[in-house]
Amino acid sequence: MVVRSDPGEEPSDATFPEAPPSSSTKSDLDELKADLFRCCDRTTKPLVDEVKMIVRDVEDMAELLGIGQCSSSSGLINGEWELVYSPEDETRSSPFFWAFKRAFPEQADQIFGITDSIPAPVKEVGPAYQEIDLDSSTNTGKFVSKVKVATLGGAATSIMTTRASIVGIQGLDGIRLKVETTKPEESTLINKLFGPLADTINEAAPPFPSGEALEKAMPGSSEVLMRTTYCDDSLRISRNEDEFDAPFIWKRKEFASSEYV
Repeated sequence: MVVRSDPGEEPSDATFPEAPPSSSTKSDLDELKADLFRCCDRTTKPLVDEVKMIVRDVEDMAELLGIGQCSSSSGLINGEWELVYSPEDETRSSPFFWAFKRAFPEQADQIFGITDSIPAPVKEVGPAYQEIDLDSSTNTGKFVSKVKVATLGGAATSIMTTRASIVGIQGLDGIRLKVETTKPEESTLINKLFGPLADTINEAAPPFPSGEALEKAMPGSSEVLMRTTYCDDSLRISRNEDEFDAPFIWKRKEFASSEYV
């Protein structure tokens, strides 16, 4: 394509990629979304580059159609979401691990590499869920990350739960999270040891103040930025701002049941 900066000038050699066809429709976007879900649902985990290619197509067409944008203010981000694709171990979808890497930038990859290399069935991870409750009038709210972790061939399981505060929004697609606590909930090991008292013990056990610990290691590390580059009634594409090239794919489990309290 030849570009002129002025009708009277000679054509330049500059070329630019062609824009997506203007005839694209909502049904075309729905088909791309279906392709993405099919890719993520395969028994064999898809390659990162394969997922990123479909994600790019979804985001490009969505931008052309004006759909799924402004995730930090549209209200659609509220509700419960289930992780269908993570570029790494599913635990890395939790903002705790994003903050951990900010606090310990030199040691994090080595530590993650050791834990990720533990084979199944010794360690199994998933499913993972997130609950988001953003009050658009104050740009604050609550964020809960839950990841099931099973060890010892499934003999011991727990839900690693990280709770964070939404402390603000940034731009059209950014939500700033401040990690507060992390706690293994619904521990089957406690259930086996304490029987009918297990529920009481699980509820009474205090959560670990992970945000406070991260701040001691590196001031400011407990705050991370989640950017959601696409969000509608069924699909959410979110990214850690510090590792933007690695998208997490979420499908909606439930809409928000009530207004933020």
